[in-house]
Amino acid sequence: MYAVIGLNWHQYIVTEGDSIVIDSLDVEEGKKIEVKEVLSVFDEKAEKVLVWNPYLEKISVTCEVSAHQKWDKMRVTKFKRKNRYQRTIGFRPKQTVLNIKKINA
Repeated sequence: MYAVIGLNWHQYIVTEGDSIVIDSLDVEEGKKIEVKEVLSVFDEKAEKVLVWNPYLEKISVTCEVSAHQKWDKMRVTKFKRKNRYQRTIGFRPKQTVLNIKKINA
């Protein structure tokens, strides 16, 4: 069974046992999260599909926070020609790894 969930203004297609990497959440490692923003639920062959506007009621996805990590370094460069202006800034965005435990449907 697959589910489309919404977390941090992004949508993810998940199944039980998956691990997904999302933008950082302020939750400790090992804690469980229940996601109630489920957009749709469907099976492998898409014979049974549940879709509602905007979220499905009484259906949730249970996740566990497994790790917090940083992504690869990103470099942002500003450049203006003929003005001798050039700046380079680098940062590493924070991420959270979630393990999908159960789809409660």
